[in-house]
Amino acid sequence: MGRKGDAYSKDITEFIDNVVKRYNDPQSDFRATFEAAIAGVKPRPEGVADAVWKDWKGAGIKDLCDFFVEWYDRGMIHGVYEGLDYIEKFGWIGYLNDPGLTFMTGGAGREMFTDFTNLQGMQMDDPKSRSLVRQWIDELGPKRMADYREGDWSTFNKFFIRELAPGARPIDGRLDPGVVVAPTDCVIRMIVDELTEDTPIPVKMVAMNVRQLLDGSEFAECFTRGKPSNPGGGTAVSCVLMPDSYHRYHAPVGGQVVEARDDIGGVDDEGNDHSGPLDNGNDGRGRRPHRVYPDFRRGYVIIKTPYVNHRAEPDGEGYVGLVALGLESISSVRFLDKFRKVTREAPVEVRKGEEIGFFQYGGSLNILLFEKGRFPALQLLMGQRIGVLEEPRRSRALFENTRRARTLRARPVSDADAEAGSGDG
Repeated sequence: MGRKGDAYSKDITEFIDNVVKRYNDPQSDFRATFEAAIAGVKPRPEGVADAVWKDWKGAGIKDLCDFFVEWYDRGMIHGVYEGLDYIEKFGWIGYLNDPGLTFMTGGAGREMFTDFTNLQGMQMDDPKSRSLVRQWIDELGPKRMADYREGDWSTFNKFFIRELAPGARPIDGRLDPGVVVAPTDCVIRMIVDELTEDTPIPVKMVAMNVRQLLDGSEFAECFTRGKPSNPGGGTAVSCVLMPDSYHRYHAPVGGQVVEARDDIGGVDDEGNDHSGPLDNGNDGRGRRPHRVYPDFRRGYVIIKTPYVNHRAEPDGEGYVGLVALGLESISSVRFLDKFRKVTREAPVEVRKGEEIGFFQYGGSLNILLFEKGRFPALQLLMGQRIGVLEEPRRSRALFENTRRARTLRARPVSDADAEAGSGDG
């Protein structure tokens, strides 16, 4: 994911030196695209809080470098509910600004952010990040932390993928193949029903179809065309993870994994557009859409699962897909070895609720895919959890959203862009 033909920066000083070199390199598009981006910066929208606003109007290369130094320094002291503020500040370059989006998503501007993303990942793997672990534990409080068992939290990334305590998430309907369970702690939002080959599925600000999400897998047709006995498109469900919640994901159904990969796409990214029918545009974190790369880091598993009818009798079998996407700065998609590269010639058994993998620090998302008519709606039983009564502070930081976000249009990812990003680790 680093700069082509070059290594990642080893520290923030080298990173800044490289930014300046790009800017001064007559063979690079960096200066031209950056200056065009700044020329198109829009005024501050009404109601935007100081904590997430950055006025880029008239900014020069020194302002850009100073911003990244500040962002990097803040990395070791950011609180639970402010870790993504700098992503939003950076993103105002692209707000209603096509040249700004061009700078952030292509060429040398993209290489710069990819380099910074790697630098942040190194920062969260540094033993010095242990002080941040203590800060997060204190802010999350004993009630939330009681769900986790203590482990090796010697770095922030190790803490971020903390494991649940035994019994903290009992698996509902463990022996009932008809019951689908949440793959992780998340806000669930239905994206779209009656999928076709071209149906755009919102992935933050990007719109990707099923075939692109699955990187051309032949199993995509299961969810877009169906079977001769049950033709038609199925359903996609979005499961948005909160920055402060559990970041491991599990099998929503049991059966056999017949295909799996976790090596699709390149730089882990951000952008924010989750407009959808269940939450009227709330993406689960309340962030505005700013930036988009076509090659989100992602992986998927296809599970062959048995179906039963209302009398608990066998009703054939079919497929359920889980797509794991790393979205925000320095997030990563990591499958357990068992599920890293699975083919239908050598399937592996999976239990409902069994761990598939995890995301390291950053925003992340699971998309579940179902065949036609197999997942018609979200269905709950009396007494099951449907949410919690939140603290206003957490709601403001993670859930609130403005309709202004919709002024940014989701951009469909072309097949060429999707293929170009494929396999870039």
